[in-house]
Amino acid sequence: MNDPRPIGIFDSGVGGTSIWKEIHQLLPNEKTIYLSDSKNAPYGIKTQEEIIRLSIKNTEKLLEMNSKIIVVACNTATTNAIKVLRSTYKVPFIGIEPAIKPAALKSNNKAIGILATRGTLTSELFTQTSEIYARDINVIEVEGNGLVELIESGKRGSEEAEDLLKKLLKPMLEAEIDYLVLGCSHYPYLIPLLKKILPKNVEIIDSGEAVAKQTKAILQQNGLLNTGEGKTEKPEFFSNIDPEVLSNIIEAKNHGYKVTRLDF
Repeated sequence: MNDPRPIGIFDSGVGGTSIWKEIHQLLPNEKTIYLSDSKNAPYGIKTQEEIIRLSIKNTEKLLEMNSKIIVVACNTATTNAIKVLRSTYKVPFIGIEPAIKPAALKSNNKAIGILATRGTLTSELFTQTSEIYARDINVIEVEGNGLVELIESGKRGSEEAEDLLKKLLKPMLEAEIDYLVLGCSHYPYLIPLLKKILPKNVEIIDSGEAVAKQTKAILQQNGLLNTGEGKTEKPEFFSNIDPEVLSNIIEAKNHGYKVTRLDF
């Protein structure tokens, strides 16, 4: 079967483009629509009720755009709202959650760091995953307060961002972690700074590649792949604030992508 309808992707801002890039790379035939809810970023400091309301709003906008599958490219929205989304709508949903399992299983030092938002770290799904896979591991959980705001304002490589990361990572370095799990889709954009700060033996894990593979698998299982050959449609990007940061982060000018301001 051939289904040319788009893959819908949403996040609490520009960070989920780290997930979008992996999906676009793995599934180049698929059209993608990306919603950046930057007006409401960050989700990590909001209540579960607010996160669910925003996730429903984003989902309904993507369904209006005829999405055949929806990727919740936000750890906080996944851990707090995906159960509600799956029970409310018929389309398949792909979520993203911190990769605790591979870090815990591979750690030689039996010490791993989780850098995430409060909304993710306090969620039921995160707690369950930690209890299953990291029972015998020293898990250093740190809230990345202020990081999303810096990325959303175009300061991901700034001295301010580096100074904040050094402060946040201090307890992890003291615990001699050998794996750092990035528990927010914004944080892969900080990897150049993280590599500068962390010892060389610390491996950084994010969920982008795994999410892309899961998206492909679910499309195949449901007969939703776009198997059409030839020229594919360009991805579409929408932001509900000035789209300049989103344009810069995806290098829109270099690739000929269009980023549109849209109220949603």
